[in-house]
Amino acid sequence: MTAEPTHTCYEGHTVPNFQFYLEHSGEHEAMLQCVQNVLPGEFTRIGAGKSSLDVLGVGSGGGEMDVHMLSLLQSAFPAVPITADIVEGSSKLTDNFKALVAKTANLQKIPFNWHIMHSGDYEKQVKAKGDMKKFDFIHMIQMIYYVDNLGETIKFYQSLLKKNGRLMIIIEAGNSGWDILWKTFANELHQCNDAIKEYRSSNEVIACLKNQGLKYDEHPVPNSFDIIECFNPSSETGQRLLNFMTAQENFHESFTPEIRASMLDLLRDKCSTEKDGKVFFNSDLKCILVHG
Repeated sequence: MTAEPTHTCYEGHTVPNFQFYLEHSGEHEAMLQCVQNVLPGEFTRIGAGKSSLDVLGVGSGGGEMDVHMLSLLQSAFPAVPITADIVEGSSKLTDNFKALVAKTANLQKIPFNWHIMHSGDYEKQVKAKGDMKKFDFIHMIQMIYYVDNLGETIKFYQSLLKKNGRLMIIIEAGNSGWDILWKTFANELHQCNDAIKEYRSSNEVIACLKNQGLKYDEHPVPNSFDIIECFNPSSETGQRLLNFMTAQENFHESFTPEIRASMLDLLRDKCSTEKDGKVFFNSDLKCILVHG
């Protein structure tokens, strides 16, 4: 019998909320800009002299970022065979990823291995088999919040890197709006959500890397988006953004009026900048490249 899969944040109601958030936040565009600037040089270093290249995506979601990164790698090394292993807990998002691969002509030569499971279950499976496939490039984008033990997770995935390999972690920046919101209301937000184990920002990841003596590089990923609709109780856009930002099915039903008011005050006063009648939420990210 197979073990019951661990549920991730992105099942059920959260998948459409996540897609809605991506459309409104510009987050993928900001990450793509960073990837476009940073990865070509990294890939040249990673792939130098290699006869094959192996990539592992952990928490890849619908695959939008993966497809872009694999295309960049392929264009850097057109004659080198590439394999891609994908670990993603949401079957719905994995289906979206497969559909995206099917219509991306240049990826047809890349064999994909799909692991529809939580990253912790993948770690257990790999350790149980004792067959440690090593990778040249591993990426964990916006998923480090869902792991049980940050230190052990980083240690495990870094151990899967080949020589000159890189583990790329993209996460909300320390002191960003997300960091302030989730740390200020840690008790209230975690009480209503069991998918996010512990809110973490780039500060926690970097502290962990220093603690393990791992070498890494940092790249800022600036981003912000207008959340003015969040302050209009009758706005469906505002409601859906608040649902996603607090990881709730229904923001207005999940918290008392006092907590809701405090959260909205914090979002406006401490997490955002007001300009031209708009409220721009600071959603800066950090791209961290851990050396193999």
